[in-house]
Amino acid sequence: MISEKIKSQIGGEMVIRAMFEKGIKMKQEFGADNVFDFSLGNPNVPAPDAVRDSIVDIITNTAPQKVHSYMPNAGFPEVRKAVADHLNSRYGTGYTPDNIIMTAGAGSAINLVLKSILDAGDEVICLAPYFAEYKGYIQNYYADVVEVGPMDDGSFYPDCEKLAAAITPKTKAVMVDTPNNPTGVVYPEPVIKEIAAVLKAKEQEFGTVIYLISDEPYREIVYIEHEGELPWLPDYYDDTVVTYSYSKALSLPGERIGEVIVPDAADGSKELIGAITTCNLLTGTVNAPSLMQLVLARCLDEKADVGFYRKNAELLYEIVTEAGFEALKPQGAFYLWMKAPDGDDNAFTDMAAKHKILVVPGSAFAGPGYVRLSFCVAHDMIERSRQAFMDLGAEYK
Repeated sequence: MISEKIKSQIGGEMVIRAMFEKGIKMKQEFGADNVFDFSLGNPNVPAPDAVRDSIVDIITNTAPQKVHSYMPNAGFPEVRKAVADHLNSRYGTGYTPDNIIMTAGAGSAINLVLKSILDAGDEVICLAPYFAEYKGYIQNYYADVVEVGPMDDGSFYPDCEKLAAAITPKTKAVMVDTPNNPTGVVYPEPVIKEIAAVLKAKEQEFGTVIYLISDEPYREIVYIEHEGELPWLPDYYDDTVVTYSYSKALSLPGERIGEVIVPDAADGSKELIGAITTCNLLTGTVNAPSLMQLVLARCLDEKADVGFYRKNAELLYEIVTEAGFEALKPQGAFYLWMKAPDGDDNAFTDMAAKHKILVVPGSAFAGPGYVRLSFCVAHDMIERSRQAFMDLGAEYK
């Protein structure tokens, strides 16, 4: 029998995987060209050539003991220096290798931070809608999830009045994800400043430390209304810890490579860095994959083809709105957030599946009444889905 704790944690992410697996069965039954699977955020843009070339060169010309060995739990010192130097050149920061802990992707990075700061009964605020796995991550450490809904104006920006009201002396952290999964929304600088102001005021009111955990796997995937560099959150709030993954930027989700960035300005930064580094061992990860660390050090200036996602975003938005649906125009990441016409996202998901369109109900992300469509898929599949959306829209009309 599985534990009662795990039973309570099974939720949103299982819904996403269930839709993905349903898509596999439907493709076998109806043919791959006749099923339109928008369920899973699995990048389909090839990794940059430099990644492949680096892998081949390192495997061929670097001593196996270097490529495949253990290293300090925080990662290879030269890799951490390369990451720090890269960040410093982008954001004008002064990070050293000590501020960087290499991790097995962003999921591991978040777990390491949470394990380092949480005690049973602590609270972590998630700004809804939010990535489904956050809830399970937080509950791993016997802390409580506090969900804070967005603005009521349809922007899906965080509601900072609701955020302020939700913070208590038990609040240890607030999770932020921009560009956001599932909405595709990018939080502009005024929103970031307002979040920072709320947290600073609450730290002073309660005499506590509230970490802002900025989860940034989609940082490089920004387009349409938000071209250019995004705000660097540690510039706005000292107690910010950044978790990052190269899964999307370099199209390497299966290679599990990421990092935690703990700026010196964060409260107890040296102690926190030490705890996160130790937790790399305690969680069983031990260290980030050695080969991918070495590859990463050579490819920090590379980027997957963001233009491909932009074209997909524009086409899918055109199709769903032409079919009569209401949706947010994607600003970043590779998700389109669409309103269920009758407000029942689960019923709409079932109806869409009858037209061989696979989406994920927004309830899986604490965003009921909406569905998420992942458009990191073949461009021609989106085009072929046009008639299916028209038929689905006609049925609702």
